Amino acid sequence: MKTIKLKAEARTESGKGFARKLREEGFVPAVFYGYEVESIMLKVSSADLIKVIEKERSETSFIKLSIKEGDKKTEKISVIKDIQIDTIKRKPIHVDFYEIKMDREVTLDLPILLIGDPVGVEAGGELQQVKRELKVSGLPSAIPEAIELDISALEIGNSIKVGDVKLAEGIKCLDTEDGVIATVATKRVSVLVEAEEAEEEAIEGEEKEAPGEETETSPTGDEENI
Repeated sequence: MKTIKLKAEARTESGKGFARKLREEGFVPAVFYGYEVESIMLKVSSADLIKVIEKERSETSFIKLSIKEGDKKTEKISVIKDIQIDTIKRKPIHVDFYEIKMDREVTLDLPILLIGDPVGVEAGGELQQVKRELKVSGLPSAIPEAIELDISALEIGNSIKVGDVKLAEGIKCLDTEDGVIATVATKRVSVLVEAEEAEEEAIEGEEKEAPGEETETSPTGDEENI
């Protein structure tokens, strides 16, 4: 997986008021933690973090944190475990970094990238991607940035399931094998049009078979007097 560098600085203060002040100064409150690791409260540049989020797939990339604690500097390999976004301003307001140890397995959700144009789509079908991530575990050095699947051979009615995915040695998939990732289905528009046409034909047929209205006629000729 790709490694992205990000500067961070240790902090000792916390609380909503302090966090608000940090954001006003252009920083994002953060925390670094991990397995059998003492957590460290951090602050990172909001602009640098946004750049990482927007230009890189940060959820499937390692973040090499350069942490400054006074005169001391340390580097930690991590992944973004959680990030909170201000829904109005669309800016990060808090981020969690989880330490990665290269000799210890990790569990990640990898994005699924579909490659190629299915023959079923060229024949009038519709590609539907049901699953967009695959949960895997393995050593950090063996985990890729994404799972690429060739879907060019998919015909109408065909699908690719989790069990069809071939992973590198040492990587385990944690999702159920029968889960559908992508399928090529008949276009819904075509189905709806056919159904409407069939309904219209049925209505027209009923109208043709319906008997005409009977009309009353007055008897002709003179009545016979007895």
